[in-house]
Amino acid sequence: MARFRLYPTSEQAERMLLHCAHARYVWNLAVEQHAYWRPGRRSAPGFAEQCRQLTEARRDNEWLAAGSADVQQQALKDFATAKNARFTSGFGEPTWRRKHEHEGFRVIGTDRVPEYEPDGGPKLNQKTGKQVMGRLVVVRKLNRRWAQVKVPGCGWVRFRLSAKGKGAQLPAAKTFRVTYRNGQWHIAFAVIPEPVDAPGTGEVIGIDRGVRITAALSDGRKLNCPQLTVKERAQIRKHERRAARAPKGSARKAAAYAKVAGLKAREVNRRKDWCEKTSTMLARSYDVIRFEKLDIKNMTRSAKGTVEQPGTKVRQKAGLNRGILAQGWGLLRRRTEHKAPGRVEDVPAPYTSLRCSACGWIEKKSRKSQADFVCVSCGFTCNADENASINVAAGQGGFPRPRRSAGAGGVTAATSRSSTREPQPTRVGIPLFQEGEDVNRSTRTLSSRTLILETSFMEFAVRQGTFRVVRRPLGRFPGRAPTSHHAGARWWNSDAR
Repeated sequence: MARFRLYPTSEQAERMLLHCAHARYVWNLAVEQHAYWRPGRRSAPGFAEQCRQLTEARRDNEWLAAGSADVQQQALKDFATAKNARFTSGFGEPTWRRKHEHEGFRVIGTDRVPEYEPDGGPKLNQKTGKQVMGRLVVVRKLNRRWAQVKVPGCGWVRFRLSAKGKGAQLPAAKTFRVTYRNGQWHIAFAVIPEPVDAPGTGEVIGIDRGVRITAALSDGRKLNCPQLTVKERAQIRKHERRAARAPKGSARKAAAYAKVAGLKAREVNRRKDWCEKTSTMLARSYDVIRFEKLDIKNMTRSAKGTVEQPGTKVRQKAGLNRGILAQGWGLLRRRTEHKAPGRVEDVPAPYTSLRCSACGWIEKKSRKSQADFVCVSCGFTCNADENASINVAAGQGGFPRPRRSAGAGGVTAATSRSSTREPQPTRVGIPLFQEGEDVNRSTRTLSSRTLILETSFMEFAVRQGTFRVVRRPLGRFPGRAPTSHHAGARWWNSDAR
């Protein structure tokens, strides 16, 4: 996706706002048609039927007929695509679009160009045998920094090119989308970028994401996402107070909220720019990029609870949620995957911050504070985020018990018992009798071994403070005399009493 800033004239901007209104109106009509369906009723109309209904509506409605038919039909096409992908896209059913929030429309190219196969041969239609003619957006370059695109009903509209890189070249796309938000027009061309080539060094990098430090790399670097300055935050608070004092529905209230939205949009643009540059740097510098696997949706869920069970510390959790979302964790991971497909891995997050990267020992007490990590086993000292990133780079995460081979920087024997799990008793299997072996003799040997095992287990239970008296029945096998094993059990119970 190639996105540029669009600079239309006042007449062109007015015309494009009308296109946005028409596209939103047609989309909402399609949503209403499909929302009317219930079990037992006829199915909602498809794309072809909706296009026929749109032709009739344009004949009867002058306001709708004043717009572009291509823009309105493309809105129906987008709705049909979203409806078919409601189970796979992750967004669910198409929803209602609102004014001042969903301002945009999509345009398909009007220029016809011949299409070719990957081997260079002409692409032929299987039925007619003629060469397939594809669509292409009409774009032309004015100079080094400016270009223009043809928008239906608006003519040529200028947009700004990038100073260098791929953004300085004209995009070759079949469709583009125009959006309007916070007083700014943007155009996005549907272009699938080529993936970034791996450097071929075999280097692996681990990335630990946090709130204080946005991305801590396993090579010692710490990257922070840019935020609003102190002065800009003060301006947001000033305009919010002015909007709160202004009368409802007044121009002063709308102007104050518009200034707040402009400042917050500046923060969003900085975050997106940082994620783009950082993901490109990671894709170009490392062969394998490992992130800790975080469920950001659940991590930023509200703590308000319900009426029956209200939550606690709701405002504190809301502040933490804003801090997490302001770091761009998900966008950084997603853009890195787009630029380095097949080279991005997820490492389970549990125990990555508690595991020592030098000896592999897991202990809660090793995490002294948010920034300090001191291993209680080997004494290794490091920044907590950097230690976690080294564990992520080594792929050590999600294991509840420390392993000798888990250390990313070496192997060191533990000197104290871990608090993650208590020692478990050793399982003893029942031996099988061989062919021709004396069964009575083997039974006596097995009974004596069982007696020793039970006595040892009793002593272990007494030392652990968990021993309790157990009364065992004497005749577990009806019709048989008690063996030495039962006698040992009777002696154990009597001695314990």
